[in-house]
Amino acid sequence: MVLARFCLLFAGAKSRSGVRGRTALGPSMRNRCPRPAGPQKELPMRNIAIKLMYNGTAYHGWQVQKKEITVAETVEKALTALCGERIKVTGCGRTDAGVHAERYVANFRTNSTIPCDRFPLAANGRLPEDIVVCKAFDVAEDFNAIGSCLKKEYTYRIFNSRIRNPFYVHRAYFYPKRLDESVMDRAARAFEGTHDFRAVRSVGTETKTTVRTIYYCHVTRSGDLLELKVCANGFLYNMVRAITGTVLYAAEGKLTPEDIPAILASGNRTLAGPTVPPGGLYLTKLWYEDERLNDDED
Repeated sequence: MVLARFCLLFAGAKSRSGVRGRTALGPSMRNRCPRPAGPQKELPMRNIAIKLMYNGTAYHGWQVQKKEITVAETVEKALTALCGERIKVTGCGRTDAGVHAERYVANFRTNSTIPCDRFPLAANGRLPEDIVVCKAFDVAEDFNAIGSCLKKEYTYRIFNSRIRNPFYVHRAYFYPKRLDESVMDRAARAFEGTHDFRAVRSVGTETKTTVRTIYYCHVTRSGDLLELKVCANGFLYNMVRAITGTVLYAAEGKLTPEDIPAILASGNRTLAGPTVPPGGLYLTKLWYEDERLNDDED
């Protein structure tokens, strides 16, 4: 009897030892052990440029600010939600509060794999109706929306009629007194060339130099709508609005187009015209070496 119990205990111990051995060394457990992962290569971040347009009436300009709603902040929030990571955008320039853009380029870096042809619709679904992304492109690593921009065109619109048009509120400067566009055009062309433009800038943003080159500056009329178009390699703070105010002074007879070279040479802001309201100002054209970012018709 004792011998039988001893044999049963010995057999049970051997059986348990065998189970433990198979559990520790069996092929099923060996297959479950994690294998050391090899080095993973990080993909370089994409540099994406977007072409967009916006109505600036509701925004305190392009640049992100601490307390005011801006276009850049609104775009960054939409892209951050879309890409699933913090996005910082670089714009092609600072537009002031209330200024619009029919053409604008910004770039940002992201790890997102969303194809560029899907970015516009996906971003627009997260943006308010007064900001629209039109196109997106993968661009060179060293591309920078402001640093790579060769020149820009701004357009200032004046609604010149005795009767106000409600559809131009915050879209054009209402000016009821009849204006002579030929005098305005002569005055505008006096700004063309390379000059020190201190006399037509507002104090606010420091720059290394106030010398700029204006390639063209002219005024045209279509019915009651006047347009001043100016293209340059760069613009000072409120420069286009001050140029427009000076051109209006010429139309009013407060100065002549021939006075403008002397005003520029003086560098005296008080000799030039006033800074006109922002609602009539639009960024309308941009030039880049990457032709995809230029106007479609060019």
